Amino acid sequence: MMDVRVFDPAMCCSTGVCGPSVDPQLARFSADLDWLKSQGVAVSRFNLAQQPGAFVDDAAAKATLEAKGEAGLPLVKVNGEVKSSGVYPSREELAAWAGVNASAPAPTPKAATGGCCGPSKTAAGAPKTSGCC
Repeated sequence: MMDVRVFDPAMCCSTGVCGPSVDPQLARFSADLDWLKSQGVAVSRFNLAQQPGAFVDDAAAKATLEAKGEAGLPLVKVNGEVKSSGVYPSREELAAWAGVNASAPAPTPKAATGGCCGPSKTAAGAPKTSGCC
């Protein structure tokens, strides 16, 4: 199985897609990573602010930080090989590195079966009470 690891600069949340001003490049990249996961690729993402140990434990991430600082991030590795540093790659680049078809659609999601945004009624037909949606 293909393994993609992304080492992000320090951000407020795990994806950087939060706050009053969302960077469209980050939103696109997050969507591309979700799409890549839907194609059967293992994707791991590490945020310098929240998971600094991952940067220390990974020789390439550590070396990049020592040589370039945060300007070398994001760092993208595929099966252990550095593919990109300092820029968020496109879906086409991610697909080529992972060996998947860039034009493949994401699988159709299954209907929610529960949880916060699941069905609005219980199995007996009574309204579901939820504190979040």
